[in-house]
Amino acid sequence: MIRSMTAFAYREASTEQGTLSIEVRSVNHRYLDISLRLPEEFRSEENTLRDFIQSRVKRGKIEATLRFTAQISTQNAIQVNEELAKSLIIACRQIETIAGNTEPLKAVDILRWPGVTQEASPNLEHLQQQARALVLEALNDLITTRSREGQRLAEFIYARCDQIAEISVRIRKRRPIIISQLRDKLLQRIEDLNITPDHNRLEQELVLLAQRLDVEEELDRIMAHLDEINEVLERKEPIGRRLDFLMQELNREANTLSAKSNDAETTQATVDLKVLIEQLREQVQNIE
Repeated sequence: MIRSMTAFAYREASTEQGTLSIEVRSVNHRYLDISLRLPEEFRSEENTLRDFIQSRVKRGKIEATLRFTAQISTQNAIQVNEELAKSLIIACRQIETIAGNTEPLKAVDILRWPGVTQEASPNLEHLQQQARALVLEALNDLITTRSREGQRLAEFIYARCDQIAEISVRIRKRRPIIISQLRDKLLQRIEDLNITPDHNRLEQELVLLAQRLDVEEELDRIMAHLDEINEVLERKEPIGRRLDFLMQELNREANTLSAKSNDAETTQATVDLKVLIEQLREQVQNIE
C-alpha cells in the first residue's frame, strides 16, 4: 500500500472518430488537489473523471490532460439535409414555372442556403465512453508507478530506521562510561585541590549529575517511534501524514539527546541521528 506521490502516466487510443490521449502527472501535496484539462466535447465528463481520480488517489497534486484529435475525413465531412434540399429544389422549380425563368438551378446555390449543409459531428456518447476507459487505464498505470516507487521508499526507510536503532544502542552503552569518567574527573579535581571530600555530598552530586544527563527516556521513545514506523509501513491505507508526524517526534528526541550530551562521541552520534532523521523526513514527504 506504500505509494509515492510522484508519478507519470500516458495512454493513447485510436478510435474510428480520431485519437484520444490522456496524460496524468502526480507530485507532492499535503492534500488531494485535482486539475483537469478537457476538450470542449468532454466538459460534461469532468465530474465523472474527477470521481475516478478521487476513488483511487488520496493525496498529491494531480494534473490530468485529455486530448482528442479528430480524423481528417471526419473533420472535413459535410452532411447534407436532404429533406431541406429537396424542398428548396421543388420550390425553385415552382418559381421558375411561374416566372418563366429557364436558367438552370445551380447546386452551389442550394448548398449556400442556411441549414442545407452542416459539419459532421462525432458520436460524443461513444467517444466519452472510450475516454473514461482510457482514463482508468492511465490511472492504473499511475498507481502502479506510485506503488513501485513507494516500495523503494519503504526499503530506504527500513534501512535508515535500522541505522538509527544502531546509533541509539551505541549511545545507551556509552552512558555508564560517561558517568564513570565524570566521577573520575570530579575526584581528580578534589585531589588536585588537596581537600578531604564529603563522600555523602559527593555521591549526591554524582546522582544529580547522572539524572541531568540521563537519556534513557529519550532513547526508549526513539525505539518506540521506530517500532511505530515499522507498524505503520504495514498498514493498508495512506500513511504519509502519520509518518511525517513520527519524523517530527524523532527529531524532537534527537534534539533532547544533543542538549544532554556531555561527551564528544555522543555529540557526534546525535549529529548522525539528525542527519538520518532529516533524510527520512525528506523521503516521507513523497509518500501518499
